[in-house]
Amino acid sequence: MEGRKYTVKGPEARAIRVLESMLPRSAQREVLVGNQQVDLLVGGHQLEVKWVGEGNLGDVRRAMGYVLDDQIKIFVGRQFSPGAKAAMSEAGIGWMDETGAAEVAVGSIIISRSGRPPVPGERPLRWTPGVLGVAEALLCGIKPTVAEVQATTGLSTGTCTSALRFLSDNGWLEADADRGRKSGRRISDGGQLLEAYAAAAVTFKPVSLTAGALWRDPVAGLVEVGSMWDQAGIRWAATGLAAASVMAPLMTTVSTTEAYVDAQTVVALESAALNAGLRPIDGGRLTLKPFPTATTRQLISKIDGLQVAPWPRVYVDLRNAGVRGEEAAEHLLEVMRGSPT
Repeated sequence: MEGRKYTVKGPEARAIRVLESMLPRSAQREVLVGNQQVDLLVGGHQLEVKWVGEGNLGDVRRAMGYVLDDQIKIFVGRQFSPGAKAAMSEAGIGWMDETGAAEVAVGSIIISRSGRPPVPGERPLRWTPGVLGVAEALLCGIKPTVAEVQATTGLSTGTCTSALRFLSDNGWLEADADRGRKSGRRISDGGQLLEAYAAAAVTFKPVSLTAGALWRDPVAGLVEVGSMWDQAGIRWAATGLAAASVMAPLMTTVSTTEAYVDAQTVVALESAALNAGLRPIDGGRLTLKPFPTATTRQLISKIDGLQVAPWPRVYVDLRNAGVRGEEAAEHLLEVMRGSPT
């Protein structure tokens, strides 16, 4: 590979920009361009830089499939998750992301920064609860037509029409023609839609309540509590690790549980807890939250006696439940990709 003047474009350019921003101004660097990769020569070390996307555990694992033993590799992403950082550390791979965080040790090049995460609560443009609900339905296999989505979610015709248009305008839905028999929409890339949905979903911060639960078996305990909610006419569904333990079993211990209930305020959540004989306490092992979308409420299923939220919503909650949650999220995604829907 020979170094030469070159205008790097696309993901490689994004990765190079991040790496160069981390280096001291005095450091000599040269961009090296080959047939299939872009490297940076710094202080006599040829650093192969690879852009891995958002920076989730799944992104990192897929990128690891391209690592060769004789190459120095630095992964660059938008913002690496705790699980992704742990995986890279275990594999001895340096990393840096667009928040300014980095862990790199290559010869005389040592970079360690904590970075500045984006301000929480910044919501992607036009992602509303209605759009989230429609995206959730499509990811569950519902056909992207106004009639099918409305029948599934219970949302208004206007909300379904606007949401489908928004998803089409952003490239997550496509059609062979604007009108006629070939005008039916379909998902263009399920992975991209799931990522966009997951990124938007975490920006909505509903109220929550924790309650004390002394369960030896959290799943069995939640089934028992759920029966009390059923008797009281309160709709509910498990999410997080408890839901994943029956949807896509993985060898991990479920110590805390999360559930959605039909309640929109803290007072209503307290009432739901008391209906099940639970005492609201700070730091309790059971977290209660309102249903985030109409779809989450409508697409509840029962597996091994446990009512669970739709898999895309469970996936989102797992991704935000620490390293164990990320592992479970990736496993759930693998299982769902292998299912008929």
